[in-house]
Amino acid sequence: MPRIRRTLTPTLAKLASGLGQRIELARARRDLSATLFAERVGIDPKTLARLEAGDPNVSLGSYLKALRVLRLEGDIEQVASQDTLGMKLQDARSLRARGRKTEPR
Repeated sequence: MPRIRRTLTPTLAKLASGLGQRIELARARRDLSATLFAERVGIDPKTLARLEAGDPNVSLGSYLKALRVLRLEGDIEQVASQDTLGMKLQDARSLRARGRKTEPR
């Protein structure tokens, strides 16, 4: 079966690229060579280069393992933890279900 190549919108590609760059900078701050870091993450150096470039075809697991090696895996806990929009939508639905009018905030 042929491999599926994922493409991102320009906005998402920029976010992915930024994530890869931040991982690369964190590795450099720890004075870890690409070869040693790739070994610790359990990927080959070519995959590491793609990861640090923000390639969406690198598995999420590889990104998570890289964060773990850098001791930054706790940062993933912050993703969507403050879902302000979702909470407002949920509150508005709740008020509508009770028959109250809602006003945008």
